[in-house]
Amino acid sequence: QVQLVESGGGLVQAGGSLRLSCAASGLTFGGVYMAWFRQAPGKERELVARISSGGSTYYADSGKGRFTISRDNAKNTLYLQMNSLKPEDTAVYICAVGSRTYDYWGQGTQVTVSS
Repeated sequence: QVQLVESGGGLVQAGGSLRLSCAASGLTFGGVYMAWFRQAPGKERELVARISSGGSTYYADSGKGRFTISRDNAKNTLYLQMNSLKPEDTAVYICAVGSRTYDYWGQGTQVTVSS
């Protein structure tokens, strides 16, 4: 049974930083693509960043230059370092397994950026 558990969200002022984590179990973590999505109230879920099993990364324009996705295969953990946060980054951040299609999703962690 695949489980993805996010942590690290919270309330931060604009310009601040947060590091999100996603602990994975029940899968061969090192062999799969992983991704971070976010969903703001009243908006569709959107891809934030993706990382291949080999460490190649992709960033949506929204986080390019501010966010860094990484993974520790020994710890079965995915990370998202978010710097220079803006109020428009406020959303539930969700990790997922996959690349073009996503097979498993976490429950998400709330990130709130105050102005």
